[in-house]
Amino acid sequence: MGDIFREVDEELKQERYEKLWRNYGKYLIAGAVVVVAAVAGWKAWESYRTDQRHAEGKQFATAAALMQAGKAGDASTAFSALAADAGSGYGILARFYQASIVAKSGDAAGAIGIYDAIADDGSAPNSMRELAVVLGALQALRVTSINAATIEAKIQPMSGAGKAYRHIALEILALTAQRAGDMEKAQANYRVIFDDAASPPGIRARASQMLNILGAS
Repeated sequence: MGDIFREVDEELKQERYEKLWRNYGKYLIAGAVVVVAAVAGWKAWESYRTDQRHAEGKQFATAAALMQAGKAGDASTAFSALAADAGSGYGILARFYQASIVAKSGDAAGAIGIYDAIADDGSAPNSMRELAVVLGALQALRVTSINAATIEAKIQPMSGAGKAYRHIALEILALTAQRAGDMEKAQANYRVIFDDAASPPGIRARASQMLNILGAS
C-alpha cells in the first residue's frame, strides 16, 4: 500500500512540475524583455544629444509604435532598416527588438541567430553582448534539436560570481539540466540561487519553489 501512495505522490509532483515548466519560460522571457526595455530607455536618452541620433530616435520610436500597435511585420522591417543603418546604440537596440518579434512569431532559431550576431559584435557594449547571450539561451530552451551541452557552453560564463546576469544564468542552467533529465544538476543550480542572499527576490522565490517540487527543499 505504501508503494501505491508513493507512486501517487510522484505523479502529483510530476504534474506540478510539468505545469510550472509550461509557464516558466514565459516568465523568464518576460523578465528579460523588461530588462531590454529598461536598457532601451536609458540608451535612447543617452543618444538623444546629437541631431543624427535624434533622427534615429524618431525612427526607433516609429518602429516601437508599430510593434505596440500589433503590426509586427511593419515593425520588423523598420527595426531591420534601423539596425542596418543606425550608427548609434539605436542600431543594437533595434536588433534586440527585431529578435523579439521573430521569437514571438514562433521562429526561435531565427531569434537565436540575431542574438548570436549581437553577442559576436565586437562594436557592441559588453553588457549588451552578455544580454544577447542570455536571451539567446532562453530561446534555445525552446528548440529541442539544441542539446544541453550547447546551451551550457554559452551560458556558463554568464553564471560566474560578479557577472551582471549571474542569477538568471544559473536559472537557465537549472532549466537546461531539467530538460535533459539531470535533476541532480538542476537542484544544485537552484540551491546556489536560493543560498545566495544577493539573488533577486523573484528568481530566488522560483528557485525555492523548484527545489520543493524536485524534492530538495
